[in-house]
Parts: sequence; structure tokens; C-alpha cells
Amino acid sequence: MSTDSSPSSSTDAASSTPAAAEPAGPQRCGFIAIVGKPNVGKSTLLNALVGAKVSITSRKAQTTRHRITGIRTEGATQFVFVDTPGYQTRHGNALNRALNKAVLGTVGDVDLLLFVVEAGRFDLADAKVLALLPPNVPVILVANKLDRVHRRVEIAPWLRSMQERYPFAEFFPMSAKQPRDVQRLLALCERYLPEQPWMYEADDLTDRSERFLAGELVREKLFRLTGDELPYTSTVVVDRFEQEGELRRIAATIIVERESHKGIVIGEKGERLKRIGTETRQELEREWGGKVFLELWVKVRSGWSDDEARVRAYGYE
Repeated sequence: MSTDSSPSSSTDAASSTPAAAEPAGPQRCGFIAIVGKPNVGKSTLLNALVGAKVSITSRKAQTTRHRITGIRTEGATQFVFVDTPGYQTRHGNALNRALNKAVLGTVGDVDLLLFVVEAGRFDLADAKVLALLPPNVPVILVANKLDRVHRRVEIAPWLRSMQERYPFAEFFPMSAKQPRDVQRLLALCERYLPEQPWMYEADDLTDRSERFLAGELVREKLFRLTGDELPYTSTVVVDRFEQEGELRRIAATIIVERESHKGIVIGEKGERLKRIGTETRQELEREWGGKVFLELWVKVRSGWSDDEARVRAYGYE
């Protein structure tokens, strides 16, 4: 079933921000991995640190499924942030094994780790992620969602208890929604980055392609508009991505595991699928500053999330 794909007027793309001037002095550059259990706000933090949307977000756990690189260049320093999937401890299927492999393949090969937890909270899932962190990489404890803590007086004893759990290099309570907190965290991260040439251009925001972003945004709208009705194992495959001047033509398939899930995605008289497509198209047009023609289809692939071959075929390595 196809969605309504009539183009709408576009706005200036977020990526049209003027390029940062390359400084004459010595440059700093390094990799900073953002790790934590599902749903602690890693992707929201990544977007805030980069200053642009490079990773999708939703309230559904396990939204991030790929290693997403976000780049921010300020002055002589280039920050290369790596958002990782939330480490999976509840399900042992092929999809989650692939997600955990992505996490483990990242944490040992960076200059700095941001271990993200909810301020004032720490449970078994957090502990399992903490146990994965290599001893030779400095770790900053990012106590996120500080705005949700009603009694700030309780944070100090909680931080002392966290200090007993792990030799963190720094403790940083914050809210990713507060620009001042984000700037302070950037300044803190800068101290840990080596003096070396930049790896990317000054105005680069991510190393991911537009095709990848299109599929991710469809998946974001899918999760946001279906809520808890649809299992997290649904995914999106971009079948076609063509560019003709400022127009992009995209065809994508939403993969679900059961016929009943297909009905949830399509909705009554196709209205939900149409809305998923419309909201995705409108956001892509804002991001890219051009018109988008988007077609969406829904297919059932029973048991795909526990099929190693299909997991790889759908882009999860």
C-alpha cells in the first residue's frame, strides 16, 4: 500500500549552517562513545551535542539499532560522537545479538566514554553495561534527565554511591534539553581529546548517508505513531533512493513479523500508514531543503528478528 506522497513546500535545511572556519593553531580530534541501557536518552544527547538531528528518538526502548556517528566542530576541536544501541539484556534473539555486538565493537576503540544513566537511578541493566566498559578508557558518568529529579538534595548521596561502583573520571549531572548543560559537557569532553588533525570536514554532521537517514526517519515515525501496539522487532528497508536535482524519490518497506502487526501499521482505511509517510516526508523536506516523493509498503516476514541471515540482510551487522 502506498502513502500519500504529494510534495509540500520546503524550508531551509538544518545542514545549511555556515561551515566552521578551520583554525590556524593545533587541532584536537577524538572519538567519544555514548553508552548505556535502552531508553536513558542517548540519542537525544547525541543530537544535542551535535546541534542537529543525526539519530532518531522515540519513547520505545531499543529505538537506536546502529552505530551512529555525529560530528561537531568548534574552534580547533572536532568531536566525533558515536551513539550505540542500548545494550540488550532481556531478549537473546539474532537482532539483539547484533545490537550488542555493535556496542562491544565500539567501547574499546574510543578516546572517551560517556556512560549515560538516569539521574538518581541505577539498576541491574545499568550495571551490566557498566561491567562492559574497558579499564583503559576514561569514563564520564552522565546523570541525564536531571530535570526529572524532584529532590536535588538526593543527588549528592547517589553520586557518592556511584563513585563506589566505578572509578569514573568525572561526574556530570545534566539535562540534554538544557543548552547550557550541553555546552558544559562539550568543554569537559574537549579535555580528553588528543591533539591530532580532524577526521572530517568542518561542516560535516554525520558519516551516514541520506538513504540511511530516510529509513531511520520512517522507523521513528512508525514507533511514535504505533506506541506499544507494535513490537520493537519491526524494521524498515529502503528499496529505492533516487535523486533528480532537488527532488528525491524514495521507496521503503516496513517489515513486521505477523499479519496482525501489518494491520496495526496500515490502520483503518490506511490512515496510519499515510500519516507515517506524510510526517516522514515533511521532516525529510525540512532537513534537505528539497521535495521528496515517498512510497511506503508493509510486508510480513515471520520470525525475521531471530534469523541471522535476514538480520544481516536488513543491515544489522
